[in-house]
Amino acid sequence: MKILVIEDEKKLAEYLRRALTEHSYVVDVAMDGVSGLHLARESQYDLILLDVMLPGMDGFSVLHELRKTDRVPVLMLTARDKLEDRVKGLRDGADDYLAKPFALSELLARVLALGRRSGHNVAEAGGQNVLRIGDLELDLLRRRAYRAGTRLDLTAKEFTLLALLMRKQGEVLSRLELAEQVWDINFNSNTNVVEVAVRRLRGKVDDPFEKKLLHTVRGMGYVLETRDD
Repeated sequence: MKILVIEDEKKLAEYLRRALTEHSYVVDVAMDGVSGLHLARESQYDLILLDVMLPGMDGFSVLHELRKTDRVPVLMLTARDKLEDRVKGLRDGADDYLAKPFALSELLARVLALGRRSGHNVAEAGGQNVLRIGDLELDLLRRRAYRAGTRLDLTAKEFTLLALLMRKQGEVLSRLELAEQVWDINFNSNTNVVEVAVRRLRGKVDDPFEKKLLHTVRGMGYVLETRDD
């Protein structure tokens, strides 16, 4: 499930990015209304978290423009918890409304509910919360991974990394993309965190099995796919 966060408070935006990524969502962040609207129009998202108080173009204006062409679910975030603001957002096309400060558990529950309601769930696999490629299976709700029926003992980061690779199966992901999406860090060529993590993940996902799924594309990055050897 791909989520766009439009939030101008930098600390909150980064917190949301990290938290959602840890729960296996793919996340983009925009810091103002104009760039958020641009991203929403240029890419396809399953859900948008939209702050009301934004520089340049406020959340209500962004929502108004979005609803001219797009029915993507929108969860409004705001410190303005007045009844008239909530009513306005819902009347203008918002699907849900959450007042700041909020508990992460409530946000995650609302995100999951909106995904189910819209027909977009985190797994996109026949209405189930499971990702599959070959004999590799990832249960996103229970946060469990299996290969050929054998449960894999993954760390939280390894699970998030594998979920990203499985969502993008067949697509080569660069070290930069993995660093930003999984660790939420700016890429540093002197940092080998991605290589180390991929090596450890491969040791659990591939090494004990004859059929290899996680491949290195020299000079480009990594891809998870089935290949005919």
